[in-house]
Amino acid sequence: MDFDSIFASITTFLATYGFSIIGAIVIWIVGSWVIKKLMKTVAGVMAKKDYDESLQKFLTNLIGWALKIILIITILGILGIPTASFAAILAAAGLAIGLALQGSLANFAGGVLLMIFKPIKIGDLIEAQGEIGVVKEIQIFTTKIITPDNKLVIIPNGTLSNGNIVNFTEEGQLRVDLTIGVSYDADIKQTKEVLLSVLTSNDKVLSDPAPSVNVSELADSSVNFAVRPWCTPANYWDVYFGTMENVKLALDKAGIEIPYPHAVEIQKKG
Repeated sequence: MDFDSIFASITTFLATYGFSIIGAIVIWIVGSWVIKKLMKTVAGVMAKKDYDESLQKFLTNLIGWALKIILIITILGILGIPTASFAAILAAAGLAIGLALQGSLANFAGGVLLMIFKPIKIGDLIEAQGEIGVVKEIQIFTTKIITPDNKLVIIPNGTLSNGNIVNFTEEGQLRVDLTIGVSYDADIKQTKEVLLSVLTSNDKVLSDPAPSVNVSELADSSVNFAVRPWCTPANYWDVYFGTMENVKLALDKAGIEIPYPHAVEIQKKG
């Protein structure tokens, strides 16, 4: 093929499809800009309407993908590709992809269920799938949580929505369950007073519900007390560790012994 033939082919192609290609490029640029502006508007409206933050991000992602698909189909129509045929091909491809990506579809359905029933929201402290952390983001297919040691955990929405979820934040109050053992020689009334004073002196322990201290078990070598302070989810670990430390200091100051294992050495005379 000589140069004249190549030039003629290029000229014919540009004459036939040039305006369509330029139009498609313009539509893509303008359409992308419009989608971006529209997404900002939608996000702003939802923020003014006080939509849940999790729902805002989920809906904006979903609407964004839908608008991009419509834009691509529009551009294909401008290029002369029959959209009806493309829709049929897309449907067939969608079926094949759907069968291959059943897990992803389950995750999408799980994300929808999380948005409808709202067992969790951004900022909640939860336990799910063996992980404990604060919900950072609920996306279309996955949910991100931050663990207490600042690790990012990504949980598929299908697994999350079908499993047990413990939401520590929803009720606004948490009970810290501690067991403190003291010697059988200790006075029960005095011990209860010492333990309760530790709880009431901590400003992070709630007064309503009131903290409680009760004998829970007469164990082999100790009298065990169920120590139950209440706090907000944000203060859980501060109350937990602070109570453990302050209980030890208070019991030592009051002369109340905390039992510990003793080793007895027996020597035989040779």
